[in-house]
Amino acid sequence: MFRRLLIANRGEIACRVIRTARRLGIHTIAVYSDADQHARHVRLADEAWHLGAAAPRESYLSIEKILGVARAARADAIHPGYGFLSERAEFPAACAAAGFAFVGPPAAAMAAMGSKSAAKEAMRKAGVPVLPGYHGSAQGLEQLEAEALKVGFPLIIKPSGGGGGKGMQIVTDQAALKDALVSARRVAESAFADPALLIERYLPASRHVEVQVLCDSHGTSLHLLTRDCSLQRRHQKLIEEAPAPGIPDDVRERLHAAGLAVARAVGYVNAGTIEFLYYNGEFWFMEMNTRLQVEHCVTEEVLGLDLVEWQLRIAAGEALPFEQAALVARGHAIEARVCAEDPASGFVPSAGLLTHARWPEGVAGVRVDAGFEEGDEVPSHYDSLLGKVIGSGPDRAAASAALAQGLAALRIVGVATNAAWLARALEVPDFRDARLSTGFAVTHAARLIERAPPGADDLAAAALAIVHVVDEAPAAVPSPWDARDAFRLNLPSSQAWLIRAGDENYPTEVVREGALWRVRALGHEEYYECRLLGDGLEIASGTSRRRVAVFRSGDRLSLWRDAERLDFLIVDPRHVDALEADSAGELVARLPGTVVAVPVAVGEHVAAGATLMVLEAMKMEHAILAPRAGTVTRLLFAKGDRVTEGATLVELSEAPADAAAKAP
Repeated sequence: MFRRLLIANRGEIACRVIRTARRLGIHTIAVYSDADQHARHVRLADEAWHLGAAAPRESYLSIEKILGVARAARADAIHPGYGFLSERAEFPAACAAAGFAFVGPPAAAMAAMGSKSAAKEAMRKAGVPVLPGYHGSAQGLEQLEAEALKVGFPLIIKPSGGGGGKGMQIVTDQAALKDALVSARRVAESAFADPALLIERYLPASRHVEVQVLCDSHGTSLHLLTRDCSLQRRHQKLIEEAPAPGIPDDVRERLHAAGLAVARAVGYVNAGTIEFLYYNGEFWFMEMNTRLQVEHCVTEEVLGLDLVEWQLRIAAGEALPFEQAALVARGHAIEARVCAEDPASGFVPSAGLLTHARWPEGVAGVRVDAGFEEGDEVPSHYDSLLGKVIGSGPDRAAASAALAQGLAALRIVGVATNAAWLARALEVPDFRDARLSTGFAVTHAARLIERAPPGADDLAAAALAIVHVVDEAPAAVPSPWDARDAFRLNLPSSQAWLIRAGDENYPTEVVREGALWRVRALGHEEYYECRLLGDGLEIASGTSRRRVAVFRSGDRLSLWRDAERLDFLIVDPRHVDALEADSAGELVARLPGTVVAVPVAVGEHVAAGATLMVLEAMKMEHAILAPRAGTVTRLLFAKGDRVTEGATLVELSEAPADAAAKAP
């Protein structure tokens, strides 16, 4: 076994590899960029080395820098994690040439599957079902448009040299085709340094089913059952489970056999995943991921294996000691990817300081693989994944219930998260009944992002929290005016606030009457008992009693309604006018990023919904859309500029209705 392991990655997967390596007695070496110098994986490793600037090309994508650190740190082996260099065939080749063991497949196997186009053509020749499409080497824009018209609509465009859903574009008609090709090529070049694209027929109601394989260097190839990864947004997975539910036994056996056939065809060694589209009892090869998958945890939970351990053992030359017949699922597991993003705003990523973070590690049936802790900074340069919550149980219903409990116990403040979206997805009848498809997020979009405004009980809990919960960011010099007990000489103890939620201000009043608190909100008045707990409040009213998790920092307050976080701003009534300042003509950046396109010019009249600017952040493109018709009066950034969170990007004038009507 190796003595010193360098993990050429960051975030959750680096933390995951460190955990297994430490259990095996292996010394761990982390690498980090400028943006990650205080990251959790840096703190967990036995030692950590600086790579370079935050931009991936200057740090995590630099083979030369990583090998330089490996030499200096006297590493025996290098684990690539997933993403970054994990599927670049030149990386294992460079590792081998430099004398380091690569914890993954040989370069030849990775090269055979590194290009989706070449892989699909090879699988077609080998008799593995492949969807109709264009996988050719001619990549001129006119050629791609012509081939797309042959494939027909709807179709999907994919970067040939990468994965993770980045750059994928679904096109339903010819009018949107050219822009989609240009955008996909831009992301492919930026994220994978390979502008080549492939085009395929798109199946809107299909499922994403995959087969995990494990192959050693002694000729043993095993499948580790199936997973379903159909619940996705922007072609990136959010909820995965094992085994894949609702597949007939004979089809499942054919899937297993096809997965092994693909692996054997390229001489695969180590852990890998073969992905298929599944629809109505048939399946088609999509691609092979020549690395560990984010969703490997659900396979581990149902089989009782540590896939990172077996990656390391296989890379060290060990043979697999078990046979296929021994690999039988015990129960079910479902994983949810907790990401720093806002589903209600089109899943725009979120970056910032985690002022509060509590992962549900003590919940029965729940496993947590986290890449961030309280006090960590979530940078805008990389993927938005914060960590994963995995629920396990004897059957699918029990696994789903455990996961729901885990998500309800998750507490994160400082960035937006998709926790409530994930929890709502588990409640949708189509999910409960395993009627899954890659269109799930679109089909149920309204239900998944629905947020009820705060009710009287929520506002009462917020008001009681203001009185009881110690401010996590207290004033430097305590003042008697900061007292929260509502004391007034010879008068009832009474306090009143405006509590702001979203764009609404809610007047609230709290009056202390003996052992009770009388709270007035939304025209409703109720008496409460209230007791301070370690993580919030216990509130009783009438015959009901409930616990409310609360976090307060300064004038900002968060409480949780199951998995949904409610954010409040405690408003000084004297400052309300400032909050209502008119900024309707400005469009601002929701997070730091880089401008990659500016398709409009100053003075140009645009329609509502027109793209004004395109930002790249967290490895995704985000279009800044016109909220209404108007004229572009200012463009404050140009292509290639770096923008900070909150920066004004575009100024748009109001377009009078009559002027628009008179326009030629």
